[in-house]
Amino acid sequence: MLTLDAALVQLDHRASAKRRAAAGRLRRLAVTTAGPSLLRALRREVLDPRTWETQYEMVMALGACDHRPAVPFLSELAQRPMEHTSVYAALGDSIVRLRGAEEGVSAPVRWCLSLGTPQLTDGALRAVAMLRAVPDPETVDLVLDRLVPLRPHDGLRFWAAAAAAGWPGERVRAFLESCAAGPRTDVADAAATSLEGTYQTYRPL
Repeated sequence: MLTLDAALVQLDHRASAKRRAAAGRLRRLAVTTAGPSLLRALRREVLDPRTWETQYEMVMALGACDHRPAVPFLSELAQRPMEHTSVYAALGDSIVRLRGAEEGVSAPVRWCLSLGTPQLTDGALRAVAMLRAVPDPETVDLVLDRLVPLRPHDGLRFWAAAAAAGWPGERVRAFLESCAAGPRTDVADAAATSLEGTYQTYRPL
């Protein structure tokens, strides 16, 4: 298993799989001192769209390591077109975590919603669920405005259903009841648990 120092060195390895493993290890260690090295590595990594899996791990690691100076670059990346949209999920997740530490989750969630990228919204809501955070009523309404019109089997409903255990209001309850009665088992299970006011424990990919 990589030590902190070994993982930092391995971020410069010529093989993408090795760099990805290093980022994954730093993500698990969640050491704030790893942030600058991760940000430098990500700036290089995004030059090659083929290494999107490694980019994903680096973005997630920046969030786990609480490297708040990464927010401007992550926000810039979130507005770039990407062939592999999974990276957007990591960006939404880390942007909410990093900005939310100082601002609360509402502002970064609204920002992610404003870009209209489904995977970015998915990542933002995933962070809210993991943090068990409660956005302000205006932000909750914006989330529901986006999700309620979606088809019942749309997976974008999942993280909102998981996060909403602590969200008050009749509109939230109606959304959860709709999800609980829907065709997707994962969404229905998350919604049923949230209707009980209980959070499940999830681990992000």
